[in-house]
Amino acid sequence: MTPAARIQAAIEILDEYLVGKPAEQALTGWARRSRFAGSKDRAAVRDHVFDALRSQRSLAALGGAMTGRGLMLGACRRDGTDPATVFSGEGHAPAPLTVQEMAAGHAPAAGAEALDIPDWLWPDFCASLGAEADAAARTLQSRAPVHLRVNLARTDRAAAIEALAADGVTCVLQEAAETALEVTGGARRIRNSAAYLDGRVELQDAASQALVEALPLTDGMRVLDYCAGGGGKTLAMGARAELTLYAHDAAPKRMRDLPDRAARAGLAVELLDGAGVARLAPFDLVLCDVPCSGSGAWRRAPEGKWRLTPQMLDEVTATQAAILDAAADLVAPAGVLAYATCSVLARENGDRIAAFLDRHPGWRCLWQRAWPVTAGGDGFFAAHLTRDREAS
Repeated sequence: MTPAARIQAAIEILDEYLVGKPAEQALTGWARRSRFAGSKDRAAVRDHVFDALRSQRSLAALGGAMTGRGLMLGACRRDGTDPATVFSGEGHAPAPLTVQEMAAGHAPAAGAEALDIPDWLWPDFCASLGAEADAAARTLQSRAPVHLRVNLARTDRAAAIEALAADGVTCVLQEAAETALEVTGGARRIRNSAAYLDGRVELQDAASQALVEALPLTDGMRVLDYCAGGGGKTLAMGARAELTLYAHDAAPKRMRDLPDRAARAGLAVELLDGAGVARLAPFDLVLCDVPCSGSGAWRRAPEGKWRLTPQMLDEVTATQAAILDAAADLVAPAGVLAYATCSVLARENGDRIAAFLDRHPGWRCLWQRAWPVTAGGDGFFAAHLTRDREAS
C-alpha cells in the first residue's frame, strides 16, 4: 500500500468509528477485508487511526469536519504535510479535496478543543491537575511508550536487556520502578522473544509497576487481587515476595489467561469466585485496582476519552465506592486495603478515599500517591488504608 492508500484506509475505519462502531472492531473488519495489506500496512493504518483518536477534537477543527476525511486532513495540516500530496485521487489515495474542504477548518480554540478533552470534563480535569492540566492533556495526545516488567525472581534488568536484544527488541532502563524497562525498538517482536515466552519479562506500564512496588508486601502474606482483570498486578506482586496469591474479578473471563501467565512466571495463583473470596477471607492485603474512567491511560485507549459521559463517570465512582466497602470486610485486622486507579481525576482518587474514611470510622489512610501521566508512564493513583486495632 502507498502512504496515501493507508490514509484512505484510516478514513474508512474512522468513519465507521464515528457512527458508533468500536475502533478495534472497525480495524479488525478492515483487516479481514484487506488481505492484500501486509503487516507494515496494518500497523501504519492502525497508527493513523489511533493518532486521530487521541487528537480527535483538534484535528476535526483543523480539518473542518468530524469525519474520517476531516480528521486526516487535520492531521496533514497539523504536521505541515501538503494535503494535495495525499488527497490526489490517484490509485487508492483519497479523492481530491473539494473547494469547500480546502476552505474549511480553523485553528483549535485554546483549552479543551486544542488539548483534546471533552468540554464537560475540562473543568474537572483542570481542578484535578491544577497547573499540570495543560501538560497532562498534551501528553495524552501522544503515543504511549511500551514498557516491560522484568521478573526479578528469574533475571535482572541488565540480563533482560541483553536477552531481548538478541531477539531484536531494544530497551533502556525506565526509572519509575526497579523492574521497569522502556522499549525503544522492535516492540512488535516482544511476544515472540525468548525472554517473554519463558516469563522473564511481561508487558506492564512503568507506573503500574511502581504502584505494586509501593505495596507493603512481605514473605508469608495472604494477598487477594480483588479486581484482577488479566492479572498483571497479581504477577507483579508474586515476583516481589513469597506470597499466597489469590485473584478474583467480577467478570471471571478477564482472568482466563492468568493461569498460563502465572505458570510462565513460575507462580501459583488461585482464582476465586465470590463464594471463594468469602470462604478464604480475611487476607493480609487486598488490592482493589478498581474500574475507572481510564483517564490516565487515554494514550493507549483514546476511544474511552470520547465515549465517557457524565452519567458514566457518576456510575463508575459509585462502583468504586461499593468495591471499597465490600473489600474492607475482607481485610484482616491490621491488614492493608490498597486502592488504585489509572485515572487522573480527583473524583476517582483522593475524593474516593476521603469519602470511604467518612463512611468507615476506625479506618485511616497510611499513604497515598499520584503518578502523573507527564512522568513517562500512565497516570495512576494509589492509597493504602488500614483499620485501627481498637476498631477491629
